[in-house]
Amino acid sequence: MPEITKDKLIIFDTTLRDGEQSPGASMTREMKIRIARQLEKLGVDIIEAGFAAASPGDFAAVKAVAETIKGSTVCSLARAIENDVRRAGEAIQPAKSGRIHTFIATSPIHMQHKLRMNEDQVVEHAVRAVKLALEYTDDVEFSAEDAVRSDMDFLVRVFDAVIKAGATTLNVPDTVGYSIPAAWGERIRQLIARVPDSHKVIWSTHCHNDLGLAVANSLSAVMNGARQIECTINGLGERAGNASLEEVVMAVKTRRDIFNLDTRIDTTQIVPTSKLVSSITGYPVQPNKAIVGANAFAHESGIHQDGVIKHRETYEIMRAEDVGWNANKLSLGKLSGRNALRQRFTALNIEFRSEEAFNATFQRFKELADRKNEIFDEDLQALVSDEAAQVSEHYRLVAMGAHSETGAMPVARVVMNIDGKEHHADGQGGGPVDATFKAIEQIVHSGTELQLFSVNNITSGTDAQGEVTVRLSKGGRIVNGQGADTDIVVASAKAYLNALNKLHSKLERAHPQV
Repeated sequence: MPEITKDKLIIFDTTLRDGEQSPGASMTREMKIRIARQLEKLGVDIIEAGFAAASPGDFAAVKAVAETIKGSTVCSLARAIENDVRRAGEAIQPAKSGRIHTFIATSPIHMQHKLRMNEDQVVEHAVRAVKLALEYTDDVEFSAEDAVRSDMDFLVRVFDAVIKAGATTLNVPDTVGYSIPAAWGERIRQLIARVPDSHKVIWSTHCHNDLGLAVANSLSAVMNGARQIECTINGLGERAGNASLEEVVMAVKTRRDIFNLDTRIDTTQIVPTSKLVSSITGYPVQPNKAIVGANAFAHESGIHQDGVIKHRETYEIMRAEDVGWNANKLSLGKLSGRNALRQRFTALNIEFRSEEAFNATFQRFKELADRKNEIFDEDLQALVSDEAAQVSEHYRLVAMGAHSETGAMPVARVVMNIDGKEHHADGQGGGPVDATFKAIEQIVHSGTELQLFSVNNITSGTDAQGEVTVRLSKGGRIVNGQGADTDIVVASAKAYLNALNKLHSKLERAHPQV
């Protein structure tokens, strides 16, 4: 159980659970382990690894993270239902430090239309869930879902009851992103003042970004007594996302004169973590995103450039290297051998399921090094993500070519392998990528809808790999496919087939909490 201290801010990361609820961002067990290892390296206090009762796959992923992580508490979410709590308890059992996070809605609209319960029934379920969770761990968190629209008197009653039942952390979530900082801070202040024995627990907040105020609301809660913030890398999450971990941490660190709080976060790991999460989930970071965006420390104005050259602090309130920029130094080249590559992967917390998988990645590394002069850590991450996509390949790209010239219709030719049999097709389109996708569809007839196509450069330079994200939907299921290559048309074909393979494998759920 986390120690209650006035000068420490606990960072609760829910990238693997709430972040996974972003459309198409569902992760495999291996992906979750990779991110969890990096979160541990980052110094996150609590890693919410998933919702164990949601599916057998989620249970296995939470348990695998619990078996792997030693330096952070591993948490599973659970509704205030016996089966949920027991599944969460079983999943976190291997953890060196485990937590169960149980919740129930407390707002009138949720109680009436979703739960169909009265206030007495909600309190009864909350208390029972907390007591049941204590059979598995002494670290139990309780959340009052939709606290922002809940009656204050009822919130006081619920929180009082779960403290008496043994909850150690109380979370006050702005589930729908409705509040504004002044009102949210006052709500936290009143709860701490009115709930009996409030000093015996850690107060937490979990804010959504529907009005763009998740970080501001979270920091307002801290100013009024909260000592845990629930957040995600890159602000990933359902709808407009969650409070951004990197923004919260750097606000507290940069304005220590106001907050007077410390965290365990190694801020130099922020950018590497951001890039890993972006690569795995297929959610690129916008260039002007605070802290981790490509332009976060860029200065275009001549006045700004002159000031920074003369004295950095004139326009920069923090150093780029403090959050991990410039950490992507050249690591390897085409003359590098297997041992050098293996050591670099170890430093990046990347493990291979077999020697054959490493050999395949090494071969892909050599092929990339022939096309790209400088190989960065981000390139290695992309290689591993690309290799992971090959695990359950139903559709495999054998060869392709595309042609585009001014005044002529772009064309593409694709050769694919489907369960050991080769198929050929030609396509025409508005551009080489469109022509390539149409050629693929000539073969697969997938019946999918293309919801998103995004290209992002992995590193700088004209020979940089392009990382393409393709989002497809079919029958209520949404998946993100990723592909990387120095040729963005090839990367696009890889991403499209990666998405089709996910739909075929049925490894991803329609929604992480269904």
